[in-house]
Amino acid sequence: MGNVKIPHLFLFIVLASLVILNSCADKGIREQMVKEVMDKTVTSLYKTMSEQDLASLNDEQVMQLFNDGEKQVLATRHWMFDVNVPVTVSVMRSQAQQTVPFWLEPAGFVKTGQTMKNEQITYEVWQKKFAAGQVGLGVNGFENYSLHYFVSVAPLDKNDRLELSNFFPSNQYVGELQDSAFVYHDWTELVLTGVPDNMKGQKLLTTIRGRGTESQLIGAFRKTTFPSSATPDQVMLTWSSDPATGIDIQWRTDTIINTGEVHYREKGTDRVMTVSAERFRMEDRYLMNDRYINRFTAQLRNLKPGTTYEYQVSPSTNWTEKYTFSTEAADSSFSFIWTGDTHHSPTIAKLYNLADQHHPDAAFYSIAGDLVSEGLHRDQWDDLFDFTKEVISRKPLMAVIGNHDTRRGLGAWMYRELFSYPKNAPAGVHQEHTYSFEYKNALFLMIESTASVDTQKVWIEEQLAKSNATWKFVMFHFAPYNWDEPYFDIQSVWVPVFDKYHVDMVMNGHFHYYMRTRPMKAGEVVPSHKEGTVYVESIGIPTKPKERPDEPYAAVRNFDGDIYQHVKIAGNKLSFTAINADNKVIDAFTIQK
Repeated sequence: MGNVKIPHLFLFIVLASLVILNSCADKGIREQMVKEVMDKTVTSLYKTMSEQDLASLNDEQVMQLFNDGEKQVLATRHWMFDVNVPVTVSVMRSQAQQTVPFWLEPAGFVKTGQTMKNEQITYEVWQKKFAAGQVGLGVNGFENYSLHYFVSVAPLDKNDRLELSNFFPSNQYVGELQDSAFVYHDWTELVLTGVPDNMKGQKLLTTIRGRGTESQLIGAFRKTTFPSSATPDQVMLTWSSDPATGIDIQWRTDTIINTGEVHYREKGTDRVMTVSAERFRMEDRYLMNDRYINRFTAQLRNLKPGTTYEYQVSPSTNWTEKYTFSTEAADSSFSFIWTGDTHHSPTIAKLYNLADQHHPDAAFYSIAGDLVSEGLHRDQWDDLFDFTKEVISRKPLMAVIGNHDTRRGLGAWMYRELFSYPKNAPAGVHQEHTYSFEYKNALFLMIESTASVDTQKVWIEEQLAKSNATWKFVMFHFAPYNWDEPYFDIQSVWVPVFDKYHVDMVMNGHFHYYMRTRPMKAGEVVPSHKEGTVYVESIGIPTKPKERPDEPYAAVRNFDGDIYQHVKIAGNKLSFTAINADNKVIDAFTIQK
């Protein structure tokens, strides 16, 4: 805890490195951004360091990796904005972050002795005066400390009208520094207390918790157990169109393979059709043994309903039961499998294979968010796809995004590139994060609960209002009813819409236990499923929560994960079964329309 003591010689070197570049300095260096410097550095490290050396990097070693120009970039081009009058800029950094950002004190920031806090941490205040013009601030550090510093700005002359502009990153939120203000716009519930009176009312620049990864080198490097090769793998089915006439097939290779195609035919026939795939080159900068891969997506269309197909992913020439799929048939009977959080656990392999063995009739599989624990760590996705490969190459995987899939405000671009889902999201929400699809006589709304609740209300109502489906299902990650942290915003905004259009079942995860409510309407238990909605939250990995407060609305609870659910529809009858990894039924019920 507290400040790290820096040797005087080292401090002198750092100070020298932060001198403003003179007119003879390389223009290319001065125009670089942090990402470019870090990309170049990582590339160089892979050429010059062993895996053991990469894993043992420390602050002193990291500082020696950069020349003076690169240090200047790291010290001034991480967070930038313009001020129209002279100002005092305050940097609030966590006292729990043991290493002070290398640029902070040499750049002229002074530790004031003032503090403020939230329920997680106490922040110390560092300040510096700036003339009108550009303010440039540096990286949070070279370790991935999870609570990035935040900033406030105040005019030196209280009579001046302060204006901020030309932000980098763009779309900067500007709030007001005060008690109850949030500082991380990926965790707005985490609010400040104890703001010094002389700082209240200053312009507050929020950030995201995870920005430290932009410059992380210490403890950053990872390996994947399943590196790519020239042979296609991670073959997965999804839907982005009508399940009766289309299917999407995704896979990966190494970067030597730049084109891909799927050959397919009706099972038992010889007429082969071919469709080319789109390619996306994916980078995980910190994967020592597989930094770049190619991901492919082939969209098959104009298929015959109710038909089983065989397919090959080039260059394979084998027709095998491993690679088959069936299109939606015209009858009203089907079943599907869903699980709660799968995170980063190999036990999901047993659960998926168990479900497949006992329910080969399942049309597709779903996961209610938190598919992995770190959504921007591709090695975890590699593990998930290997654990489930025997199933997802034959049955579409239709998932929703959870908070671990979009970590600490850094976004979920990797999730979007890995899956091909319907692009019918509401405005203001990333395509494929929220989507809907119909399968036979059922409507499925797959909603991103980490996005704005209010923004999605109209879309939810539109989807439900226009559907003539017999059965209506909704899946999202955050369970609105739970003993730990009830989501009152979801209860007040979405639940009335579910009630209005009589959603039959809402499926959730996040809280690592199993719970099924009695039928509910307007937040109260009602006598029958004809009057209310059943809410089910589940968990796809082993877990045993310690706390188990009562939940008066609960019909069944189970605290021993891992569990999957089999939902079977036969016309107007729904049969639900929850089964654990020992193949024991822990819950079952039916709904008759």
